[in-house]
Amino acid sequence: MLQFARTPYDGSKQPFSIGLAPIDEGRWFEPDEHLIAELDEKNALLRDKADLVFRAEAGTEAAQAEVLERVSAFLVGRYPERFRREGDGIVIADDGRRIEAGGEPPLMTAARLVQDDLVIMRPAGPDGYRLVAAALCFPSSWSLSERFGVSLDALHHNVPGYQERLAVRMKRIFDGLKDGVIVERLNWSIYPDAVLHHPETKERPRDWFGRDRDAFVRVERQTLRRLPVSGDVLFTIRILVDPFAAFESNPDGPRLAASLRDQILSLDPDQLRYKNLHEHRDLVAGELARIAGQAR
Repeated sequence: MLQFARTPYDGSKQPFSIGLAPIDEGRWFEPDEHLIAELDEKNALLRDKADLVFRAEAGTEAAQAEVLERVSAFLVGRYPERFRREGDGIVIADDGRRIEAGGEPPLMTAARLVQDDLVIMRPAGPDGYRLVAAALCFPSSWSLSERFGVSLDALHHNVPGYQERLAVRMKRIFDGLKDGVIVERLNWSIYPDAVLHHPETKERPRDWFGRDRDAFVRVERQTLRRLPVSGDVLFTIRILVDPFAAFESNPDGPRLAASLRDQILSLDPDQLRYKNLHEHRDLVAGELARIAGQAR
């Protein structure tokens, strides 16, 4: 996938808004040239840190199997040049690896097929939806061990304005999600590296860049889809990372840098703190201004 494949900071959407929009089913998963490298990283995390990146409640096995079947069918049907069924497994043509069900939870097997993280949310009565199973290898500063089993509202408890403005709308969106409908949203954050696996909390200090070190725009592409058999909702999260340096080599880079700077400067103190920019706003905004050709 080309750099800047997703740019939620381009002025088309505002930060800290739900911003969900339906997408064509053919865009559910979008494997790119980093597929094998990211699957290798996932496999290593699932091998070495399984307790950190995978959790599933008892009673979710059927929903997990439903995810595996739907993900497998999608990949084989949408990208037959890269994925093919072979007996009980899926072969990825890029390197010939075979992913076969059995011997591990089905959701873990599904996670070995896609670059996205996979999270199952289950209806839980008055508490709304709960996180009941997840293969979360590439979190953006949150820990599966801390959030596993909690409600949708609890997952977002530290998002500025969520309870006041977004909680009721999110519940309606989850309740109203129909079979066959896929919705997508994007958000962005700024990190000092291109590392995909970031399970530390947002409050952890970051070693921010100076003029001799780059920074990175980290974009989360999220989708929601109802699982028709179980009734659960599958939440997918794909991480896309672009270095600030790429703004300078992209024809549209100056405009994108200026737009990102404007969004950063529009954030209030709570929003800056949530994005861990409260101590570094001016440094980051200044670098984006330089790239955009604006006066500091």
